[in-house]
Amino acid sequence: MKRIGIISDTHGYWDERFAQHFAGCDEIWHAGDIGSTEVAERLAALVPVFRAVHGNIDGGDLRRLFPEVLRFRCEEADILLKHIGGYPGHYDRSIAYRLRQRPPHLFVCGHSHILRVMYDRSLGMLHINPGAAGLSGWQRVRTLVTLTVEGKDFKDCQVVELTGSR
Repeated sequence: MKRIGIISDTHGYWDERFAQHFAGCDEIWHAGDIGSTEVAERLAALVPVFRAVHGNIDGGDLRRLFPEVLRFRCEEADILLKHIGGYPGHYDRSIAYRLRQRPPHLFVCGHSHILRVMYDRSLGMLHINPGAAGLSGWQRVRTLVTLTVEGKDFKDCQVVELTGSR
């Protein structure tokens, strides 16, 4: 059993509450638009395992450190992480074929700044976009997600709203 923190679209912004909400997590997954190596390093320092993909605003340094697409196993679950991904019924063409050919158990993406936790019945997979945790963008409430992976099951999914002082 592993506790996971999921975050996206920090755009170089660090909120001290990230450490509070990711306390006790075994892994943090960042779905792109990290914005700075400093944010990546600070998140990585919080957990034994940090995984990330680069996003469309990330420069060469982050692109060298993190791939565009990352597929891995957590417990017995197959996970696919990509920044621009869309959502069930409207997947981005850059990933739609791969999702249909071999759906993961969980597909995590960012980019839209829209929080979504949805089950895609047609592909039999969970889809999560944790929304945006940074200050850049139009979102009024910054969000992140935590959950537990146990075998192939996802449990205790919580959406954290980062309201108040920025």
